Amino acid sequence: MELEALRSIYEGDLCFRELSPVSFQYRIGESGDPKAFLIEVSWPETYPQTAPVISMDAFFNNTISSAIKQSILDKLMVEVEANLGTAMTYTLFEYAKDNKEVFMENQPVNTVTSVSNNIPTGTPDVPPSKKKEKKEQLSKSQKRKLADKTDNKGELPRGWNWVDVIKHLSKTGSKDDE
Repeated sequence: MELEALRSIYEGDLCFRELSPVSFQYRIGESGDPKAFLIEVSWPETYPQTAPVISMDAFFNNTISSAIKQSILDKLMVEVEANLGTAMTYTLFEYAKDNKEVFMENQPVNTVTSVSNNIPTGTPDVPPSKKKEKKEQLSKSQKRKLADKTDNKGELPRGWNWVDVIKHLSKTGSKDDE
C-alpha cells in the first residue's frame, strides 16, 4: 500500500527513484546545488514494525564529509523511532527536504567545486575541425546503382554529367558574346 502511495505522490518527480519495490532513493536539493544529497531507504521484510535501512553511501554523496552524513543519519533515525509501526518513507523524505539547510549548514561549499573541476567529462580535447567526419552510409541498392554507373576503376564514364557541362558552356558562351 505504501508502495502505491509513493509511486503516485512522486510520479514525475525527478528527485525520486524507485530502485526496487522495497528500495528508494530521493535527492534532496537540485542536482547543481552544492548542498544537495541523496538518501536511500530500503525496507526489510518486517517493515514498518522494524526500522528501514537508511543509507547515504551513494556516489552522489561522495563530496559530503562523513561527519555530516552521520549527523543526517542520526537525525533521520530519531524520526524513524518516532514513526515506528507506521509507513514512514514519505515522512523521512519530507523531513529531510524540510531540514536540508540545517543538515548541511556545516558542509563547506568549496569542497564540491574543487572536486567537480577534477572530474573528466569523457570528451577529448580535440578541436572540432580535427574530428573525424562520418562517411555517408549507402544502402545496397544505392551501392549497386553507383557500381552500375562506374567502370572497373571506379571512375564515371565520359560524358556522364553532360547536362552540367552544357549548362556551364551556355553560361560562359553568353559572356563571350558581350
